[in-house]
Amino acid sequence: MILPYIINVAVILVACLAFYKLLLRRETFYKVNRYMLITCLAISFALPLLQVPAQFSLRKPSVVNTESSPDSYRVVSSETATPVIKQDAPTSDKGNNLAQSSSAKFSFAQFMNWLFWIYWFGVFIFAASFLFQLILLLWRAYRNPVIIDGAYRIVEVTGDKAPCSFGNTIFINPEKYDWETYSQILLHEKIHIRQRHTIDIVIAELLLIFQWFNPFAWIYRREIESNLEFLTDDQLMQQKEVDKQRYQLSLVQVSAPHFPLSLTTNYNQSILKKRIAMMNTKRSNLHTAWKYFFLLPVFAFLVCLLNEPIAYGQANQNKEKMNAKNEKENATNEKNARNHGMETEGYWFAVIKDDKVNIRFSDEKMDGDDSRHSFSGETFKLSDLGAIPKGTSGTFTITREAGKIEMSGKFEGNTGMGTYKFIADKGYFEYMNKELKETLDEDDQMAFFFIDIKKEYLTMLRNEGFTDVTKDDLIPVAALGIDKAYISSIRNAGFKEVSLEKLVPLKALGIDEKYITEIRSAGYKNITSEQLVSFKAQGIDKKYIESVREMKSDKDDKDKDDDADDIVSFKAMNIDAAYINSFKAAGLTNIPHEQLVSFKAVGVTPEYIKSWHALGFKDIDPEEFVGMKSQNVTPEFMKSFTSLGYKDVKPEDLVAFRALGITPDYIKSFEAAGYKMTDLDNVAGLKAQGITPEFIKSFESVGFKNIDLDEIISVKATGVTPEYIKEMKSKGFNYDKLQKYVTLKSID
Repeated sequence: MILPYIINVAVILVACLAFYKLLLRRETFYKVNRYMLITCLAISFALPLLQVPAQFSLRKPSVVNTESSPDSYRVVSSETATPVIKQDAPTSDKGNNLAQSSSAKFSFAQFMNWLFWIYWFGVFIFAASFLFQLILLLWRAYRNPVIIDGAYRIVEVTGDKAPCSFGNTIFINPEKYDWETYSQILLHEKIHIRQRHTIDIVIAELLLIFQWFNPFAWIYRREIESNLEFLTDDQLMQQKEVDKQRYQLSLVQVSAPHFPLSLTTNYNQSILKKRIAMMNTKRSNLHTAWKYFFLLPVFAFLVCLLNEPIAYGQANQNKEKMNAKNEKENATNEKNARNHGMETEGYWFAVIKDDKVNIRFSDEKMDGDDSRHSFSGETFKLSDLGAIPKGTSGTFTITREAGKIEMSGKFEGNTGMGTYKFIADKGYFEYMNKELKETLDEDDQMAFFFIDIKKEYLTMLRNEGFTDVTKDDLIPVAALGIDKAYISSIRNAGFKEVSLEKLVPLKALGIDEKYITEIRSAGYKNITSEQLVSFKAQGIDKKYIESVREMKSDKDDKDKDDDADDIVSFKAMNIDAAYINSFKAAGLTNIPHEQLVSFKAVGVTPEYIKSWHALGFKDIDPEEFVGMKSQNVTPEFMKSFTSLGYKDVKPEDLVAFRALGITPDYIKSFEAAGYKMTDLDNVAGLKAQGITPEFIKSFESVGFKNIDLDEIISVKATGVTPEYIKEMKSKGFNYDKLQKYVTLKSID
């Protein structure tokens, strides 16, 4: 089914985002981060499609039960198995039990059905928005005056809009900037174009179409955009004609609150502070490259956790027949999902409990085996049914504004059964077709009936400013009971321009004016609706926010607007006062939020920190502990190198050693071959290039002995080999310096 797949994609995407924000966001490997972010997107959508062998799966597999005959094969899962309801003449107790069972099963099925339609409604809305932006960009690109600058098109626009680019087109208002700023803008946007950053932005927009409901997908898109800006700034700073300080000042001048379309690469004011900070940050070194390798076991764990295999019993049975039966059942289930689980005519089965009646509808006559049928239904007030026939066959009608259901049959005690027929109200649907400017089919008609959508409800939405309501808008908002009072409360809370599609997740999670006011009073005055959804989904309230600040000793910053992403991660990792105090006892105070999250994610404990303090390393940066712990760098591992005589080894060096697989035996192999290392600075480079003592000695055959270890790294990196040197000597290049062959190879 599509919903489990989409949910699995969302889970993997959240894991990728957490990995990036915890370990990679502050690294200056911008180009690597760019490809990593896009690759993780592709993997998020591909990973749930992989099949996992049963022995590797962390989930309980579905089991194929086999009955006495091949025709009785059924796939039964612990998550989907439901009790069989017999149609024997029930007693009162049996009727009550039956009502509970049928109501639970039916309610879940109906809930999943509405989720299915709400999801595709969102996909449609965001896809339409994407196409609208694309058309608008093309219209602007070819409507306004243009300057052709080689491969670039510079389109002159008017108004107070920030410069941006899309494809090979740059949009800019030249009247707003002096010549130096204007030139820097063009240099910046040309880098975007040369490196095809538009592709990344379009991919991120496509992600939002299919993951619109996932607040972390919006954060992921923002991280892609931010990294592209960091990458562009970094490359621009490497050009001699660009003054770093002047460029940073121009960013402040250029950044504008009038954002361009989200499909463009642009000067986004919201990340301006981060861009300037990243331009002035210390550049990352190769010792932190281990972090990228850590992503592979994360994916392996996720695929084993999420992908559920099917374990088969009695493998000698006819598998082809079983598969054919399952395919037929799946086709039937898909058909029922499209039809909201019921036809316009069929059979009904009802259970009365107090003043409520739960009626289940089926396209086939029920014979005691629920697995053969698809059900849908509703709970009605007993008074809605009028005079029901008891003890003898009769008819009764359930009437609503959208039409009526004519019921035939009888009740015995608290249970009843018979046949039904749905008759749509012609005048009602003529009105709805006209107002919605679309034709409602039988599926839509039955949906409108069961949700009980009234004409006045559509009128209310129109009066509230939602003039372009479609059936796909109307169904989810009506199903969730979004009324005038709720709309007004959200607007009163500051979201004046809230759309119907944003109201749906707000209402679904129970976010109201009181909750919004509470969060804002806790310091999040500029919180967005997407961040509110994340907060509510994690159970974050004012009390929790204050408790976090109390834990962090932020008593003087009660109105501090913390990073919303950080506090969501804080809550998700279940970090409490006891956890924070345990680090204070180890001498670490005022640890940043994101650092605590990283500690919890990789398992850094106070005991681990104390073990390094006991070894004499008391000035290790807290961020270094994350890398060390994730690579299982322990004091014992440190001692294995110091015992060789290397007293100046640093813990951060050991992280690279672990990532590259450097062991004391590797170092001993060089010492045994006569290559004494005065320090370990070269070891990472040697291992990364796959250099062995045998490789170094192979150059003795061409006249080079006692090669410096620094020199051999560049030799291997450029591909110089003894065979290459022999070939060059045969052509007349007889050098006495190995470095000259390196130079020759690099220009070859």
